[in-house]
Amino acid sequence: MIIYGKNPVKELLSDPRSRIDEIIVAKDSRKDADHEIFALAKGRGVRVLSLPRDAVTRLTGTSSHQGVAARVPEWEYSSLGDIIGRAQGNLEKLLVVILDHIEDPQNLGAIIRTADVLGAHGVVIPKDRAASITPAVIKASAGAVNHVPVARVTNISSVIEELKRERVWIVGADAKAPKPVYEEDLSKLDLGLVIGNEGKGLSAKVRDKCDFLVSIPQSGTVTSLNASVSAGILIYEIMRQRGRA
Repeated sequence: MIIYGKNPVKELLSDPRSRIDEIIVAKDSRKDADHEIFALAKGRGVRVLSLPRDAVTRLTGTSSHQGVAARVPEWEYSSLGDIIGRAQGNLEKLLVVILDHIEDPQNLGAIIRTADVLGAHGVVIPKDRAASITPAVIKASAGAVNHVPVARVTNISSVIEELKRERVWIVGADAKAPKPVYEEDLSKLDLGLVIGNEGKGLSAKVRDKCDFLVSIPQSGTVTSLNASVSAGILIYEIMRQRGRA
């Protein structure tokens, strides 16, 4: 896999657990901007390969690589147990973000970035008909994917059932829910927050499995929010109630 962009590559190099085959830098990149990347690579003992900019573009498949890329093994996903264990290890109430077939890589990356910034313990995505961890997602997350466990599962409904057996409450984001999120007490519960598909929202099967639904109050002309924006508002409200935002 090729990861590109200065922030994602810096985050990758800064994580001692990451596996990196080599760093690729465009020959015409500004030396001062790339100094930190060269220093991090040297400290990790990672080879740095200098290529013409057009060769880096062909390698990454995009011109938005910022002159920096990294070749890494295929992405290793976490397990649901890893996410639960992270909360338990920190003695915190669980917050896992469950994505019900988010398709846009930019949305997935932005949600992972928000999960990292606000302190959610992990993200769950389905294997089929949904965005997965790709170079575009890694760049959109600004490298946050290196710090947030992401579990890729066969069936979202089965994951919800497993979480319920662990006494986790499932809250679904639904624009039509009569109760706004700020009217629910979310401070004392282990939570799975479900965000629906960009166009269709929550699937009927997943909605039925939610313990309760919440909405985001709106007063403007546009009747819906981008999925990643909705996720950010809801994650923030949960963490605000917990005194962590």
